[in-house]
Amino acid sequence: MQINKAEFRCSSERITQVPKDSLRDIAFIGRSNVGKSSLINMLTGRNGLAKVSGTPGKTRLINHFRIDDAWYLVDLPGYGYARTSKAVRGEFSKLITDYVLRCEKLHFLFVLVDIRLEPQKIDLRFIEMLGTNGVPFGIVFTKADKLSKTQCEKSIERYRRTLAETWEELPPMFVSSSERGTGRDEILDFIGECLKV
Repeated sequence: MQINKAEFRCSSERITQVPKDSLRDIAFIGRSNVGKSSLINMLTGRNGLAKVSGTPGKTRLINHFRIDDAWYLVDLPGYGYARTSKAVRGEFSKLITDYVLRCEKLHFLFVLVDIRLEPQKIDLRFIEMLGTNGVPFGIVFTKADKLSKTQCEKSIERYRRTLAETWEELPPMFVSSSERGTGRDEILDFIGECLKV
């Protein structure tokens, strides 16, 4: 699948504000600073579409981008950033959980994880919540350009083993690098197949 047109549609503070049309949402989420905005820009081929920031926790709203007038790419707030106040963190998680568990437009969710790190508890907890609630999701490993091919494979295998302890069936997994454009075609083709279902 190729993306020809991507435009910002709206930012929402709560799920009652998300677009009311019949277009489906393909959403992206991950810990703060995992490279979500860079990945969104890489997938859409639009450099400034999602705001890339050196400061974690910049995305605090649900951002809808209308893609080819056919579906929405949704940029969700990052979770688990320690330097925001507890009250604000609570608000993030309510906004995130409301959207992920209650928004009927959500068709598929990509959870981004930094390929360089050991499986993080907060990611595993979030993934567990998705599984418990039957939310369809896949995992995108970001920043693959920072490791060798062998290191990447080891890191993914470690993740598979960790998930296999509690999951009978593993979610689809993708390896990406926004720097090199790695994973772009695989992720977009997967989205294309997803939208046919």
